Amino acid sequence: MTKLYIDADACPVKAEAERVATRHKVPMLVVSNGGLRPSPNPLVETVIVAAGPDEADKWIAERAGPGDVVVTGDIPLASRCIEGGARVLRHNGEAFTPANIGQQLAMRDLMADLRAADPFRQGGGKGFTKADRSRFLDALERELRAALKS
Repeated sequence: MTKLYIDADACPVKAEAERVATRHKVPMLVVSNGGLRPSPNPLVETVIVAAGPDEADKWIAERAGPGDVVVTGDIPLASRCIEGGARVLRHNGEAFTPANIGQQLAMRDLMADLRAADPFRQGGGKGFTKADRSRFLDALERELRAALKS
């Protein structure tokens, strides 16, 4: 049975994911260290994991597999889920795939090295836009349909 896993810490598309999951009658697991208001939707389960680094990621990676869809911005988690056979999307709708995850991991490591080499470097990621939200909805719709067919 297909499930939708949400790495909920700092996820800007939980409500959108819930709408798509509900339309397809797919169980959705919202996983975090706490601080989230549970949804009254019977298809949505809020999973609170122990406090600590990467506990939510570990929980998701241990369970997500073939036929499941995972929403995360965490590249190492995406890699583990892909290895387990799950489909993985970023919050902006970009897909992590077996073909691009190696490059994504390398870029993440390169950026970490650059930040470490210049601790005064300022800046962050770009803001989340309406276009990102729209791309996410389209991508999640496609991925859930494909997962349900498999």
